Amino acid sequence: MDEAATDGALRALAEPRRRAILRASRPRELAAGEIAKAFEVSRTAVSQHLTVLRNAGLLSERRLVPAGTTVPVPRAWPLLREFLEDMWASSWMRPGG
Repeated sequence: MDEAATDGALRALAEPRRRAILRASRPRELAAGEIAKAFEVSRTAVSQHLTVLRNAGLLSERRLVPAGTTVPVPRAWPLLREFLEDMWASSWMRPGG
């Protein structure tokens, strides 16, 4: 497991608005402007959150043609899932353990 990647993902997820952005983009892709409207924050703030999520490997972005609109695309989180499964499997996380 890549510890640096896991650390980055956990730090990115520590911010509640970023978790909300990821949840909102799961059922369907949203343009960055749509996210800004949904969360009542500036486009600049959304862009900063998307950059953190992208740098942490939690999403990627693509441009819509012909509009050129940026759309965040959630990515699989295999390293983070592996980390959480390892934590769960350890004896200190088991009920009664």
